[in-house]
Amino acid sequence: MKKVLIVRGGWDGHTPVESTDLFVPLLEESGFEVEMSDSLDAYLDEANMQSKDLVVQCVTMADISGEQERGLLNTVKGGVGFAGWHGGVIDSFRLNTEYQWMTGGQWVAHPGNCIPSYNVNIVADHEITKGIESFTLPDTEQYYCHTDPGNTVLATTTFSGEHGETSQYPAGTVMPYAWTRQYGDGRVFVAAWGHTHKDFEIEEARTIVLRGMAWAAR
Repeated sequence: MKKVLIVRGGWDGHTPVESTDLFVPLLEESGFEVEMSDSLDAYLDEANMQSKDLVVQCVTMADISGEQERGLLNTVKGGVGFAGWHGGVIDSFRLNTEYQWMTGGQWVAHPGNCIPSYNVNIVADHEITKGIESFTLPDTEQYYCHTDPGNTVLATTTFSGEHGETSQYPAGTVMPYAWTRQYGDGRVFVAAWGHTHKDFEIEEARTIVLRGMAWAAR
């Protein structure tokens, strides 16, 4: 049985409790033993961290201490996987560029600060996306991200130009929206969607994240 540590917290608007609670039984059904923490101090326990196969984080914004960050990064470099979605991983610790290097991306804006519906396009033949068609996310935020060109992109979204200033969000801009990467010996998976737990009511969005966690686990 593989072991996963879920660390959650930060801004309640991104529903860290509801979102992670949704995935706990799914992870258990997939053969994971789940440990939950509401504190970034979990990253300070080196022995416990090294005993895990996967870290799932859902902590929006917030601050991470130097010791906490080193604990997480060293764990992933050592081979423990890391996975998560939207604000829980790519709108976290905005001043910590080494952390952002590990995640392979950072959220920077969403067009017009509105709640549109939009398509997520599957662009890679990968075990995470196998058999999944492109899908629509209804009534949720669409994100502009700065991403690492070294990422393996699994899915994208395209801006229509209908929302926000067209000089900032030109129509036809294709944005990486789910990706994998390597950080040291650890595998990293990130999905840009997941504004709230309601995004995971869409089967494709939920399945890709669950598979991404399984893929990232060592």
